[in-house]
Amino acid sequence: MHNRYEKIFPATISFSFGLIFLGFCLEKPLDIMWGLYHIVTMQDLLITDYVSIGGPGAALINAGIVTIISICIIKISGDPFNGFTIVEMGLMAGFSLFGKNFINIWPIIFGTWLYAHYRKEPFSKHASVALLSTSLAPLVSYMALGSIHASIWLGAATGICIGFILPSLSSYTYKIQNGMNLYNMGFACGLFAMMIVPVLSAFGDSPDSVLYWATGYNLRFFFVLSLLCVTLIILGLFATGQPVWAVWAGYRRLLSTTGRAPSDYLRMFGAGPVLLNMGVNGLIGTGYVLVVGGDLNGPTMGGIFTIMGFSAFGKHIFNITPVMLGVFAGAYGMHHTPDYPSLQLAGLFGTCLAPISGYFGWPFGVLAGFIHSCLVLQTGGPVAGLNLYNNGFSGGLIAIVLYPTITAIWRKGRLTLQDKDYYDLFEESEPIDVSSWRTSKSIAMQEKKKAEEARNDGQPPQD
Repeated sequence: MHNRYEKIFPATISFSFGLIFLGFCLEKPLDIMWGLYHIVTMQDLLITDYVSIGGPGAALINAGIVTIISICIIKISGDPFNGFTIVEMGLMAGFSLFGKNFINIWPIIFGTWLYAHYRKEPFSKHASVALLSTSLAPLVSYMALGSIHASIWLGAATGICIGFILPSLSSYTYKIQNGMNLYNMGFACGLFAMMIVPVLSAFGDSPDSVLYWATGYNLRFFFVLSLLCVTLIILGLFATGQPVWAVWAGYRRLLSTTGRAPSDYLRMFGAGPVLLNMGVNGLIGTGYVLVVGGDLNGPTMGGIFTIMGFSAFGKHIFNITPVMLGVFAGAYGMHHTPDYPSLQLAGLFGTCLAPISGYFGWPFGVLAGFIHSCLVLQTGGPVAGLNLYNNGFSGGLIAIVLYPTITAIWRKGRLTLQDKDYYDLFEESEPIDVSSWRTSKSIAMQEKKKAEEARNDGQPPQD
């Protein structure tokens, strides 16, 4: 049914107004107005912490406005609500704390609308891609405000081109990652940005990464995040119309999944286990930042919101923790410490590789996190801070390398490419029968059975 998850809309609106209300509680209206002005006039290259340049009040209000815009676009376009809708809201709210604002997202969204019109397809099919494509919103701001050729019209035209190109590109990149990188759009945007940066350099431009990083907000943001996560846990257990035992049983089944995309937990297990998972994962993300001695600010809260969003689509405590541990270990291997700003973000956003941990086992999750901590510090250079989903770009490269390597050498299996279409993620809302779903336990059992049969036949096991 199209309206099966209609409660997502009022819940998102309530969450958004909660952010706006909190923003007004933290700062005076005049300070908020000046903060919003600074936010919309920044170039927004990574890492531009809106809490640092505009203040916590303006940053939260911007996040609330962008989230309202996003859910209304999904609603008005007719795109069905499902687990991926929660992902989109987590991404839009999170990255609206460092890089996306209520101005620079519009040209990209309009460009995707034009693409749908050009293809004679309903915009509902592409609305989700339009929102995700705003990963390149910094390129819009840069061409409008920071380039040596800067103009408002050039920025708008750039955004329209981005929105027009990315639907087809992201559909292709989704398949080659085999569901092992949850941030497919980050990989697609990284490829696009890596091609654009040399073109800009050829015309005399020189975009480069920046670092605006707020400190001193740990106590107040810890209180806000803890309250949000505990509220989600309570709602999941007691407010979804299911008995507590049923919610807990669903959550335990959720924890047995690999997280390989597509894994729409809302359609698979219902609202109760998903809300519980969101709250638990949010606490884990918050705890990670504090344990490594990091800072709760715009970018790290964005990472936590993203983890909570993907808690409806692939992430859970068992498949994200190994990746975080790998990033933590990798920091010391590079003679850094985990509280280095980019590595704080790598520990949070690196959980895009959670499916590797869930599908192949936790040691490979640690390995993926370790490699990610090294690679993500290098992938920011070729894209010059223009791709907000830089961790997704790094995660895509790792997924493309690790999946065939582990499958062919460690498992001695047969390589296959993802057979599902990217747009299938957005267009379904019917519950999924998970009775035959491949969980981590079922994968292990199936592989053990195949290995035994292969030994009996004298043949190498096949995947």
